[in-house]
Amino acid sequence: MKSQLNPERLIRSRAALPTENLPDPLRTVSAAEGGCGVIGIASSVPIHGRHLLQSLRQMRNRGNGKGGGVAMVGLDPTMFGVAPETLQSHYALTVAYLDRDSRSEVEEESILPVFEVQHARPFDPSKTPEGHRPPYAVTYFVRPRGEVADRFADEHGLRDLQIERIEDELVYQNSYRLNTSYYASLGEKRAFVLSHGKDNLVLKMVGYGDDVIESYGLENATAHVWIGHHRYPTKGRVWHPGGAHPFVGLHESLVHNGDFANYASVCTYLAQSNIRPLFLTDTEVSVLVFDLLHRTYGYPLEYVIEALAPTTERDFAMLPQERQDIYRLLQTVHMHGSPDGPWFFLIAQSSQREAELREARLIGITDTSMLRPQVFALQQGAPGEPSIGFAASEKQAIDAALESLAAEDPRFWTRPDRIWNARGGSHTDGGAFVFRVIRNSAAAAELVCEDKFGRRIEIGERAVPYRSNGTPPPSRPPELDWDLAPDELFDQAIQLMPGWTYPELRAFLDRLSEDSRSDAGRARALQVLSLLIDRRYPTGDLRRSSVVALCDQSLLRLFEAIAEAPSDGYGFHSPRAPVAGRADPSRTLLLDGRDFNIEGPGSLALEIVQVAKEGWRRLLVSRASGHRFLGNGLGPESDGLRIDVYGASGDYAASGLDGAEMIIHGSAQDQLAQIMKRGRLVVHGDVGQTFMYAAKGGEAFVLGNAAGRPLINAVGRPRVVINGTCLDYLAESFMAGDPLNGGGFAVLNGVAFGPDGRLHDLSTPYPGGNLFSLASGGAIFVRDPRQLVGEDQLNGGQFARFDDAHWALIRPLLEENERLFGISVGRLLEVDGEQRAPDDVYRAIVPATHKVLQPEEAWVSHS
Repeated sequence: MKSQLNPERLIRSRAALPTENLPDPLRTVSAAEGGCGVIGIASSVPIHGRHLLQSLRQMRNRGNGKGGGVAMVGLDPTMFGVAPETLQSHYALTVAYLDRDSRSEVEEESILPVFEVQHARPFDPSKTPEGHRPPYAVTYFVRPRGEVADRFADEHGLRDLQIERIEDELVYQNSYRLNTSYYASLGEKRAFVLSHGKDNLVLKMVGYGDDVIESYGLENATAHVWIGHHRYPTKGRVWHPGGAHPFVGLHESLVHNGDFANYASVCTYLAQSNIRPLFLTDTEVSVLVFDLLHRTYGYPLEYVIEALAPTTERDFAMLPQERQDIYRLLQTVHMHGSPDGPWFFLIAQSSQREAELREARLIGITDTSMLRPQVFALQQGAPGEPSIGFAASEKQAIDAALESLAAEDPRFWTRPDRIWNARGGSHTDGGAFVFRVIRNSAAAAELVCEDKFGRRIEIGERAVPYRSNGTPPPSRPPELDWDLAPDELFDQAIQLMPGWTYPELRAFLDRLSEDSRSDAGRARALQVLSLLIDRRYPTGDLRRSSVVALCDQSLLRLFEAIAEAPSDGYGFHSPRAPVAGRADPSRTLLLDGRDFNIEGPGSLALEIVQVAKEGWRRLLVSRASGHRFLGNGLGPESDGLRIDVYGASGDYAASGLDGAEMIIHGSAQDQLAQIMKRGRLVVHGDVGQTFMYAAKGGEAFVLGNAAGRPLINAVGRPRVVINGTCLDYLAESFMAGDPLNGGGFAVLNGVAFGPDGRLHDLSTPYPGGNLFSLASGGAIFVRDPRQLVGEDQLNGGQFARFDDAHWALIRPLLEENERLFGISVGRLLEVDGEQRAPDDVYRAIVPATHKVLQPEEAWVSHS
């Protein structure tokens, strides 16, 4: 029987690989830190590359044109002119030719002597964006020659290994030799290997990720898994195609957002296994560590993820003892090879599943400290219908991809069923998620999402989604009292909705929009549709994400009616349609975001500032598509200004707000409300990283969760209600004075709406550590009737008695929270169906009076 694993012999076989005349990775010059733009898509049906384009275009601000790339797994054999079984049996060796004349030399020296070539497919770029010309690339479908594989096995004592492991290592080492000869050596850069795994393709260039798709004509190419990446300079040859992401191990391709500080130590760690980086970038060594652990050592994905992002502190102590024992060993052996710093990895992998077709995977891993933004999403089709998963640096990238898909394929719709952030190194889900496309035949596939521990992620809902080409046309509108006020009409509709069908829902929405030609009808439709989008309620046999997607469509029709016929009550403005009519505080101005720039000159943010100066005090923003800095720059004379944002707002919304009110009808992104001074912010969803960083005042209400590091370094008197939870580091270094004497505070309710639209308590109101860490002022009021938050989660804070003065302080905000989100104060005081006194439900956390440890001093030692 062939040996399954023998990593020591594989490692020894690499000792003879050439090292002469190579650049020293320990002498590289660091470039500026930056945030890359990444998106990954995994689908049970192949999808076209064009569905990444809008996502990547909207994230161009996360790159600088120094490097972009895509990876594809689960390829279409017709794109390459090969049989389906060739993708399973042959390595797709793709070589970038910087010097086209070197192709014959590379083939004669490094390909034909080693491999039997079944087919070659060129990728000749048809478009040259501004800057460097994309490399000419060729994909060779190859198998190692039998005599070459035999000789390789004999020379290195690998005869008893499985033939697949021998061939994998031969391919890996041959690519290393090709790269050292034609790229990495201190000479002219002529060619390098883009990718060499099975059923896996990488193309990249100096430019942006969307440039890659357009230059190589990938708009109509299909794959089960896609990754797109814009590079921002961190380390490496960022001016050259070889320095762009993705980088490859063998059957996996990796991109990442961020960089890490211990590049030299990771290189040293790899050198112990005779692995030498050639492209001098932290992304390259990351995938080399992944390949070492997964392919060479044979670790399961859980152990690979643990070695890359070690579990620490309280989360380690919360693990079962068996996992603690294994993780302690992994950390002892591999900690010095773990990337240290801010990073988020996306990996596209092709993996063999015994005798079945190769499995296509999208893997997202976040660093333990969650210092880089990330978001995951899942949309699950009806039985027999496609499902799709996403991982990205920004939610707006996911929104853009779904919008593109839904526009041409009725099996998809514009809203995900579930969207979430990962908590790095957590004991609950591990801070990593794997989307697996399991193909049992060429025509059938299943998408499965699992966390680090292999537990399946479900949407928790079995209602059938809406199909635009399979649902009967609208029927007669349901019997409703159409003379009711908008909020009463909404209440009546959601009481009846659990018994509705999709035709009845569509008839209701059509009836609502019928009188949108009048200002009164527009106002009513806008208010009811906003409530239907913002609130959570039971929907019966209707999928909530489909209900909201249909409401989105009705809202867009309403906005189009306003654009086509401005009125006394409503004006319209876009770059193509300058404002017509007067700026009047009594009128509402609609701004269509589609034609405004994402940021900078001509941006939507600057136009909002301009129309506010002209006297408009009621603004509607439609079709926001990642537009950044909305609500910035309005200045201290913005009292009475209200901005409603529909769509996907971008980073830094409401930052510096100083009197105005902003309502975000959905989830918000990162850096929201930084240095906010006065005014009000309402978010009908979740918020991203560093929410209200260094805020000085104002009120904020969040329906859902906050990601990492909300309210850090806040001062003055910010007053915040977060109804869900926070991942970690809530109110670190909070300096907001005495909350009972005009200072600031935050209320954390620890509740959420389930798939049935009903409110429930979370398993814990706060899962992380460093709650109120190093705070010197203010307070946190946590709804924690079961005393689930412990002293070990604090680092500089202490529990104090919650008294009548505290309740008098927070009750007005909770009453406003009820008006905004429908979460009643009575329900918040309810525990196990019984009403409790406020001091039985809420707990106060105030700054400690003693010296506290720095976070790094408080880490649990596992040695």
